[in-house]
Amino acid sequence: MDNQFTENTKNYFAPMHTAEHILNQTMVRMFGCNRSFSNHIERKKSKCDYYFDRNLSQNEIEDINTAVNYEIIKCQYVTEEFLKRPDAEKEFDLKNLPDSAGETVRIIRIGTYDSCPCSGEHVKNTSEIGEFEITTYSYENGVLRLRYKLK
Repeated sequence: MDNQFTENTKNYFAPMHTAEHILNQTMVRMFGCNRSFSNHIERKKSKCDYYFDRNLSQNEIEDINTAVNYEIIKCQYVTEEFLKRPDAEKEFDLKNLPDSAGETVRIIRIGTYDSCPCSGEHVKNTSEIGEFEITTYSYENGVLRLRYKLK
């Protein structure tokens, strides 16, 4: 196993980072968009930016909150798996993976809801996350920004 992923793990706040994975998958499923292209994960508040074609309505924001919290309360296990790069390329887009990642790719799986390559820290179970809430959102120049917190 290539230890680069364990040695270079980002020091994100694990509950917030795991919530970011669930939010990303929720956006993909609800709106058919890609995962966030930029994010900033912190303990008190975080944000994700998506290439998008419009702003969201308050009802859509409430639907996102509901969907994310539904996945959180399902108490899903968060697991990691290590795949050789050629195997990972069959299932995942690796274009944003740094060259330093090596030939072994770490995959984070949240139950059957989400899976993606990641080097960050995560909770062991979604029950450790808390309640998710989008606090503000904005749209400008083709970018939808969602800011959120955990309670």
